[in-house]
Amino acid sequence: MKDTLKNCILNKDTSYVPIWFMRQAGRYLPEFRKIRKVNTDFIKLCLNPKLVNEITIQPLKRFDIDAAIIFSDILMIPYGLGQKVEFKKGFGPFLGDVNLDKIINTDPVDFVQKLLPVYKGIEKVKKNIKGKNLIGFVGAPWTLLLYMLNKQSPKNNFNFDKINKDKYLINRLLNKVEEIICLHIDKQIEAGANIIQIFDSWAGLLPKKELPNYCFIPTLKIVEHVKSKKIPTICFPRGIAENYIEFCSTVNPDCISIDYEVNPMWVKNKLKNIPIQGGLDPKILLTNKENIIKNTKKYLDIFRDYPYIFNLGHGVLPETKPESIECIINTVRDKK
Repeated sequence: MKDTLKNCILNKDTSYVPIWFMRQAGRYLPEFRKIRKVNTDFIKLCLNPKLVNEITIQPLKRFDIDAAIIFSDILMIPYGLGQKVEFKKGFGPFLGDVNLDKIINTDPVDFVQKLLPVYKGIEKVKKNIKGKNLIGFVGAPWTLLLYMLNKQSPKNNFNFDKINKDKYLINRLLNKVEEIICLHIDKQIEAGANIIQIFDSWAGLLPKKELPNYCFIPTLKIVEHVKSKKIPTICFPRGIAENYIEFCSTVNPDCISIDYEVNPMWVKNKLKNIPIQGGLDPKILLTNKENIIKNTKKYLDIFRDYPYIFNLGHGVLPETKPESIECIINTVRDKK
């Protein structure tokens, strides 16, 4: 079926439940692990158009899903701005010091040249998928700012006051990041992406009073830019709990992706017809088949007769068995 996601998002079609998975191309697939074993530099892997194409398409060869999401990383933007980015096994991303002058003075032409292999990869994928949507993505301004200043995942090492203390640095950096996010989106669209997802993976770390300054208003700027391109946006401000409602009223995304801590019935009743994506806890995929089916049906029942895209409330975990993904897909396809 063609444009199933776009039809659900833009036309609020409820006759069909599209399905795809965040991190559907990745570590849980043996065919991906095989490639990764001989391509130890993650950034170089993201800059290899041939392998980006192969990895992006791997889950589509295995599963009956409605979309490809390009194999890349949100940290390609700091990399393109000249900040050192590397991934250490067992640690995650590690970023170098912020050189504000270098970042601020990065020429857009140089940024695009540095990330050209990413766009070449998207072009290859576009040629190789028929009747499927191709999702491009970016990190939201706050999440990118946080990685750039914190220099590692904030999971175990985060202090908002430390990040927030230099307002001059933050404002200059935020303006540049917003500009480059829009440029990166434009190039993905030109290469063939026809839906954009904005990941604000660490929005939940913001104090409530700071959400408008760092989450809502910066993301609104990006969403308005994407809408001007006549491309639908899916926003994923993970971890903001009841603030999903204010986020939607401020940002007005075409579709909102919910995390697994959000009560699906509550959000459905509060949002009143904004298409909703996701919600299922990825850890459920590590349990037995009966439990997977039961929880999948729960979301399908709640969002019956509502514009809904089936997905998880975060990415597929590395220890997930491909059979668990297959089980969910079969459950979604069988549900009338």
